[in-house]
Amino acid sequence: MQDNPTPIPLWRQLQGAASLLMAVRDGQSMTAALEDVDAQLRPGVQALGFHVLRWLGRAEALRQQLAKRPPPPEADALLCVALALTWTEQDAPYTAHTLVDQAVEAAKRSEATRHQASFINGCLRRFLRERDALVALTDNNPQAVWNHPQWWIDRVRKDHPEHWQAILHANNARAPLILRVNERKTTQAQYIRALEAINLEAKPVGRYGVILATPRAVTSLPGFAEGHFSVQDAAAQLAAPLLLEGLTEATAPASRLRILDACAAPGGKTAHLLELADCEVTALDIDARRCERIAQNLHRLGLEADILVADAGRPADWWDGRPYDGILLDAPCTASGIVRRHPDVRWLRRPGDIAQLAAIQAQLLAALWPLLKSGGRLLYCTCSVFRAEGDKQLQTFVAHHKEASLMPSPGHLLPQTGVQTTVFPDNLMREHDGFYYALLEKRNA
Repeated sequence: MQDNPTPIPLWRQLQGAASLLMAVRDGQSMTAALEDVDAQLRPGVQALGFHVLRWLGRAEALRQQLAKRPPPPEADALLCVALALTWTEQDAPYTAHTLVDQAVEAAKRSEATRHQASFINGCLRRFLRERDALVALTDNNPQAVWNHPQWWIDRVRKDHPEHWQAILHANNARAPLILRVNERKTTQAQYIRALEAINLEAKPVGRYGVILATPRAVTSLPGFAEGHFSVQDAAAQLAAPLLLEGLTEATAPASRLRILDACAAPGGKTAHLLELADCEVTALDIDARRCERIAQNLHRLGLEADILVADAGRPADWWDGRPYDGILLDAPCTASGIVRRHPDVRWLRRPGDIAQLAAIQAQLLAALWPLLKSGGRLLYCTCSVFRAEGDKQLQTFVAHHKEASLMPSPGHLLPQTGVQTTVFPDNLMREHDGFYYALLEKRNA
């Protein structure tokens, strides 16, 4: 906890955080909303925004206790921002009285909230006087306790009855900075030593990952310009080795593997494939701007791929007719497994999104499966914990494609925050997002 050390007044950052919350409530992602924030304010606003969205369920429940009728949207957003930041002294980024003072100042400084300044001041002062009692009153509200929408809580509980509480708890934790070393240029051990040489504590995670004890701007880390690493969560780092393992033996050793990375942007998995194998990779994505990011990332790493702007679900528009040895389908999904990195996701999604996205995933699987040669492998993955986007999706696909054989696969990886997993008992994968993986091999028809 600290008083405001930054030269930028805290009230301005609180206004920015309130604008982010309003954008999310209007259906806009926080990433997009941040682009409209002044560059000088952006780091502080982003940090506050992350905190607010992690504790929004509690903040909204407290606001309901303080004011049965919601104030105008601008004032409600600012009040909820202040409550999310002050509701617990342990995690508050600033002292409570500083936050209250600056929240009232933020209200006074905006035309939209000026007339609500006294109301906001009264609510926050009352909260400080009655904090314990008000928090206790919200403890019987699941959305306040778990800081997720009720439908999301119900769905996770249904899909993972033994682990639902751990999943929701992990979603509210801060995600660490995890790097994937480029094995063409360095090794995991070498890069950890390079970080230790500049007094940065780091540990291995998985086979290729490095987790930093304290986050840093990646551009300031050793070897960034030289392409020694990429930013990628440990769960996502499993994709390339899962697809490549055994694929060489299943194909003609004299030829280069021909691999399709469908829905490839921003190119992290494309790059990892190229780092691990001498293969010919087509990186395909429907978004032209995101394809530019693939090119930029590969250039920094010293790698090359054939980048196509196209719809993976319409192969007739782009496929040359030559079958692939391997296909990586990182399908569009609810992103329910990466909530700790994108805390706005839980508030943006609606219950109907799961079925809608599952239908897209099924369509992509059906469209890409014929592009795979006999003996080839397709790796289906989503950054989701919902079973409709994971094992239920694959069970349906395999039931309708008798030539599809499910190979040993991780299945649903549940988000981990420093605890040992049963999937990886060596404890190297003690920190990762939620993910789903299924590896399919195409048998002779």
